[in-house]
Amino acid sequence: MPLTKFETYLVEKAHVAEKQSHFYRNWVVCFYQALKKTPEYCFNRDEKEQYLRSLAKDHEPWQVQQADHALRLYLHYLHAHVPHAAELGTDEAWRDVADEVQRIARLRHLSLSSERTYLGWLRHFCAFVQKRAPAELAAKDVEDFLSYLAVERHVARGTQNQAFNALLFAFRHVLDKDLGQLGSAVRAGVRRRLPTVLTVQEVERIFAQLDGVHQLMAMLIYGGGLRLMECLRLRIKDVDLERGTVTVRAGKGDKDRQTLLPERIKPALLAQLERVRAVYQEDRKNGVPGVELPDALARKYPHAGEEWCWHWLFAAAGLSVDPRSRTVRRHHVMPEWLQRQFKAAVAKAGIAKPATIHTLRHSFATHLIENGYDIRTVQELLGHANLDTTMIYTHVAKKNVLGVKSPLDG
Repeated sequence: MPLTKFETYLVEKAHVAEKQSHFYRNWVVCFYQALKKTPEYCFNRDEKEQYLRSLAKDHEPWQVQQADHALRLYLHYLHAHVPHAAELGTDEAWRDVADEVQRIARLRHLSLSSERTYLGWLRHFCAFVQKRAPAELAAKDVEDFLSYLAVERHVARGTQNQAFNALLFAFRHVLDKDLGQLGSAVRAGVRRRLPTVLTVQEVERIFAQLDGVHQLMAMLIYGGGLRLMECLRLRIKDVDLERGTVTVRAGKGDKDRQTLLPERIKPALLAQLERVRAVYQEDRKNGVPGVELPDALARKYPHAGEEWCWHWLFAAAGLSVDPRSRTVRRHHVMPEWLQRQFKAAVAKAGIAKPATIHTLRHSFATHLIENGYDIRTVQELLGHANLDTTMIYTHVAKKNVLGVKSPLDG
């Protein structure tokens, strides 16, 4: 397989700078000379690691890193041109795998969104391997798929990690295979993106375009730094008007935390409690099954879902079918219900920013930092496990807080 084609591939597919592509090609040539193999040979991870260790003795770290990246790309290039020899599996075999992934995900109490994400990546992987029999697949196929996502699809590092976690779950718990470290997969690049942030005035202009429950939910998300689904899943017991706190249950990472309940929205919140109490009483009168309960609570306390404290704060207007138990009951409002209204409000307010509901959470964190609150406090309120995640907001806070003045203004 001519290496000249690989150099073209580097520029056109892997988006390696043209002036760098010949260096990548040279690393591959030197590697195969050291290995005493032809360029058609599909090397393994141990052979690559041994070469990189020898390279590190008399080369700079950045050169070793470049050689590693070149060899990862070349291995993906090789695999993309090697036809699969295994026979194609049947759709039925993949359906069995999907059903088992779903069953185990529910046994492990994964969220519905995680379950759907895992099944989605399983479908993508099935198409990538051309529906080959699941039992015939190995770690190399997963490496090829992850490299394909990075090189061909140009996904972000987080998306690639999400795909890996989904396939790791399927291979480990369903196919009973160990994927190992997948050290030969091409890693997606880390993209540092600053979040979109609204000013306080822009936030108020958006609120002015909303009314009723839509405005209350948007204010609650901004006032407490909530994620959209954290707001939708609030129950009556999670809001403490006297202490001025909101308790987020099983947030991202399955963690609980407390955040702020703004004084400004308390009157609107009391009105919402009255509205939802009328809905709750009507459900009890009509014998509607209680609301969904987390984990095994429904088995331990069968009637807890019928209690007022467990009812949704933002209950839907109508009944719906529970996607897991198939029970007809009252659910919380759907995310699209608020997202559409918020998008329209941003347009009416004349704001030329790609603002979404999540932008309110970004704005909450940035405005706290601008008001002088320490980064650790903001981290606790947002529920971030890593301080580095919170630190991104220091880069979008107004520079005037640091006393920096543009030389043009001087």
